[in-house]
Amino acid sequence: MQYLPLISILSKGTSVFLFALLFLSICAFIFILFKYGWLYVNAVASDTHISLLQMINMSLRQIDVRTIVEHRIMAKKVGIDIAPSSLEAHYLAGGNVNKVVRAIIAASKANIELSYDHACAIDLAGRDVFDAVKTSINPKVIDCPDPAKGCSTLDVVTKDGIQLKIKARVTIRANIDKLVGGATEETIIARVGEGIITTIGSIETYKKILEGVDWISKLVIEKVLTADTAFQILSINIVDIVVGDNIGARLLADQAEADKRLAQVDAEKRQGMAIARGQEMKALAEENMAKILASEAEVPKAIAQAFREGNLGIMDYYHLKNIQADTEMKASISKSGIPSTTK
Repeated sequence: MQYLPLISILSKGTSVFLFALLFLSICAFIFILFKYGWLYVNAVASDTHISLLQMINMSLRQIDVRTIVEHRIMAKKVGIDIAPSSLEAHYLAGGNVNKVVRAIIAASKANIELSYDHACAIDLAGRDVFDAVKTSINPKVIDCPDPAKGCSTLDVVTKDGIQLKIKARVTIRANIDKLVGGATEETIIARVGEGIITTIGSIETYKKILEGVDWISKLVIEKVLTADTAFQILSINIVDIVVGDNIGARLLADQAEADKRLAQVDAEKRQGMAIARGQEMKALAEENMAKILASEAEVPKAIAQAFREGNLGIMDYYHLKNIQADTEMKASISKSGIPSTTK
């Protein structure tokens, strides 16, 4: 009898605990039904059973349950059964479940072979798999060159030196099998531009280009520009050709101007050398004149020496002076321009 109060107290505590536990369980059940009930009903009604426990586990792994359920139902409706675990794995890997599922559905409707794993690989590689499938079904037209890169025309020069500004449009279709590891649209644009420039650059005259451009497209396509790319070129159309500058004439004019400058430099160099040579000759003449004056200064000394030694008489001296005076007179007359009467 002495333990009855204790039993009574324990019974009351147990009842409160069980009541609280029951209340929490009911709240959790209501919460689960409120959050996942409609999704569960949709899954069961669409024959894509996903249990409530699986949905709770997805939430614990921070997976968007609605995305997984809705896209599994979407795939199931067109006859494609994708396991929830596969969708969860792609979601956790950072993939876009929406684009992958839509791409698989579009490929299935268009009779294009595309497995789920291949679609996931394309998506995880950074490619837009749904856009690739659309491009495979509905070919895409791209501009060459790409105006977004800041260049609106291809500038080509023919053999006669005339510049042509060309715009082209390339129709491509995606090759699903080569989307992983295949080159992108930028490579196609670069190769087509290179092919057009090479083909037109080998033409003798620009007039042949203006006569018709269909053969240019055929020649460019025959060069197999789609090797190792994720696309197939269906057609290349040149939509605009504008005749630009005469590059050949400009180059010739620039070359002539350069030759002219070289000739001017060479002439100035020769002129400088001539001036230097003239200065040298002038200095040499002055040096020789100094020698002459020095020699003339020795003449009186020689005459005096001849007088002392008796080798020169007084009459010889005067005769020499007369000759010298006559020579100076003739020189002065020739400088003044007066005709000389002396013979």
